[in-house]
Amino acid sequence: MKALVTGSAGFVGQHLCAHLTAMGDHVVGVDRRDGPDLLDAPAVEATLAEVRPDVVYHLGGWSDVGASWDHPREAFEANAVGTLNLLHACAAHGSPRVLAVSSADVYGRVRPDELPITEDAPFRPVTPYAASKIAADQLGLQAWLGYELEVLRIRAFNHLGPGQTTRFVAPALAERIARNELDGTDVVPVGNLTPRRDITDVRDVVRAYRLLVVHGTPGEAYNVCTGTDLSIGELAEQLVAMAARPMRLEPEPSLQRQVETPVLRGDPTKLRETTGWEPEIPLAQTLADVLAERRALVSASVG
Repeated sequence: MKALVTGSAGFVGQHLCAHLTAMGDHVVGVDRRDGPDLLDAPAVEATLAEVRPDVVYHLGGWSDVGASWDHPREAFEANAVGTLNLLHACAAHGSPRVLAVSSADVYGRVRPDELPITEDAPFRPVTPYAASKIAADQLGLQAWLGYELEVLRIRAFNHLGPGQTTRFVAPALAERIARNELDGTDVVPVGNLTPRRDITDVRDVVRAYRLLVVHGTPGEAYNVCTGTDLSIGELAEQLVAMAARPMRLEPEPSLQRQVETPVLRGDPTKLRETTGWEPEIPLAQTLADVLAERRALVSASVG
């Protein structure tokens, strides 16, 4: 398959491009750095007309949940208007199959009796980021119903792995641990440790994406998740246990988010029944890989 990947230089995009290449696909990656900007509709159309892909993996957009509070318009434009431009360009130039990646944040405030979260759960966004992702999700549905563009709507739960920036909790904690190992500090500052999240290794996530492109049903929404959850505190304790010497977690008010969803745990039944996908990389291995990467980066920055 000839695949166009938006957001190809990002955390997930790099892993996806590597996986698609390993599977024998011809990959064309585009990112904000090398164009086109998804808000530039004519440039997006020109790219689709030139590449004529068989499939588009749409990962590009705004990914910083916390920063969306300070920049709600920018987050909405990047995720909603950017997706609109891309879908219109796809409909006009070859109608490739489109895998549009949204987020489990669209489910927002979920009651305990609604867990695990299925694709039929209502949207209850609590952040500007989540609202922007709902708009993008519904644009994908409209493109299928209105233009018969084969859009697969993906609601990805938390994922992590090597290459993720310190705007996200696991690499941020890993970096603090790595710095402590070098300077002798034993305190690891942390934000809210109570939220529970369904976490998948990014390398398993990108496997699911390609399997859905091959086996998924157009117009449908799919959760990509494991079906299990753990608290941020448990994740932090696992990372601290991997430190080269004893350390302790200490609350830091400045690291608290404005609003936090208590629990996000997805139901992966639809994904599994459609593709046969199962996660292969255990969390302990993921965290070890993240910590090893942060140790190398910290060491290089002080060397």
